Amino acid sequence: MASGLGVALFSSAVFGLSGSFAKSLLETGWTPGAAVTARLTGAAIILAIPAIPALRGRWSQLKNNWLTILLFGLIGVAACQLFYFNAVERLSVGVALLLEYLAPVIIVLWLWAASRRCPRPLTIAGTLLSLGGLVLVLDLTGAVKIDFVGVLWGIAAAVCLAIYFFITAKENDTLPPIVLASGGLMVGAAVMWLAAATGLLPMAFSTTDTKLGPWVTPWWVSLGGLIVLATVLAYVSGIVAARALGSKVASFVSLTEVLFAVIWAWLLLGELPGPVQLLGGVLIVGGVVLVRVDELRGAGIPAVPVRAPLDHANDVEPVP
Repeated sequence: MASGLGVALFSSAVFGLSGSFAKSLLETGWTPGAAVTARLTGAAIILAIPAIPALRGRWSQLKNNWLTILLFGLIGVAACQLFYFNAVERLSVGVALLLEYLAPVIIVLWLWAASRRCPRPLTIAGTLLSLGGLVLVLDLTGAVKIDFVGVLWGIAAAVCLAIYFFITAKENDTLPPIVLASGGLMVGAAVMWLAAATGLLPMAFSTTDTKLGPWVTPWWVSLGGLIVLATVLAYVSGIVAARALGSKVASFVSLTEVLFAVIWAWLLLGELPGPVQLLGGVLIVGGVVLVRVDELRGAGIPAVPVRAPLDHANDVEPVP
């Protein structure tokens, strides 16, 4: 348990680096589409190395699960990352990630509307707490005005993350998680390259040095960190942690990603949300915790609004 907890915290820490590495590239002239495409392509190539042996020659697994891989790559990987990076371009890393973490609240509201069954009191309390936190994160009366286009991108990322949870909630033990991760990244990369080739997605790269904290580094340092640390190591360690701790405990620990993202943005970019926004972040995370606690207490009841990720063998963490 102790070693699994350490791996889970490591996974959250490296996942939290993605926003800082991406923003350091965006500030030198990279477009969000270029950053996402490079990240997905590099990570897909690296993860294909362990994914091919994991198939053990059973290529029919890919054919039988093509729709899951396609939806995961298109929505859970490509769209979610692109929308998040667009939000990071206009907002601080911490605020953008907090908006994305409204996904469980979106799921609660969707299931409430679809089933017309009122959630249990604890879930309602968590939802209201998170919505109240959102108001504070936006800090509408503060001196620094929030970019509402960036807010819309952040909410779009949350919607994609919510769809991701619905996709991975379907039980399917026929596909190894590393294969789903690699396949999803390949699909996401292919979609991004196709969108760029047709002119739908602006693509601009830059070889200008990036700034991370007090250091000025070559551009490939930030890109390498984004691919190797914030994607490959984050995926692998997340899978190891989920198997060591179980899906529900691992999903709770994954909430520390918000804390790590804020700390990394402060250390590497000099960004720190204001006191009101930090309080709003605490309320959002607290609301998500209440929703998940309600899930644990009411396991097996149809009204449960959120299923924790990694419940099944082919579930993987989303890439923020």
